[in-house]
Amino acid sequence: MTETKAESITRRGAETIALFPLKSVLFPGGRLPLQIFEQRYLNLVSQALKTDTGFGICLLKDGDEVAKAGVKQQVHRVGTYARVVDWDQLPNGLLGVTVEGHHKFVVQECWSEKDQLLMGNVDYCSVDFLGEAPISVEEEHDVLISLLQQLASHPVISKLGMNIDYEDLRQLGWRLSELIPLTLERKQSLLELQDPHERIRALETIIDTMIQDG
Repeated sequence: MTETKAESITRRGAETIALFPLKSVLFPGGRLPLQIFEQRYLNLVSQALKTDTGFGICLLKDGDEVAKAGVKQQVHRVGTYARVVDWDQLPNGLLGVTVEGHHKFVVQECWSEKDQLLMGNVDYCSVDFLGEAPISVEEEHDVLISLLQQLASHPVISKLGMNIDYEDLRQLGWRLSELIPLTLERKQSLLELQDPHERIRALETIIDTMIQDG
């Protein structure tokens, strides 16, 4: 039997965690603002804040972000464990939280609880997590660094307060994968790559194509 890309990712560790299906792809070190209004997620965020734990962010494959009767949510198997780093009451009355990605994982099995909260047994990957030793960038990456600096300077992005190490090849790949305007499926495929050098090469090809297409 041929392994899928998700199955081929080297894994370490296992845990049962709550999953937050979104039409977004989060990478380690990335930050994502969320508006919370469904009771299942209000409970989830409250529990995470009380226990200093987190939950998994996964790209939706089928279904909607908001639970609907009779509609099943299906997610991509590779996601990112996230923690709440900021929260506030928004002008519209909803709870606003900002989460930060920490560790990539592979979903082995998932199911819905009675409150429709999606749960999953996940294996944490041996790559793509905060705290890995940095990989030095080379002079050939100066163009990518310059592009990332431009993207990160946008007011909406800078407001997130991400701490970006522009001299770390891993972070260069993570942040460009999130911030370059790509389809969600393309971002997901970049997340599923194990090798940071392969991710950078893929990004270089994508950027070259975007330039050629004008």
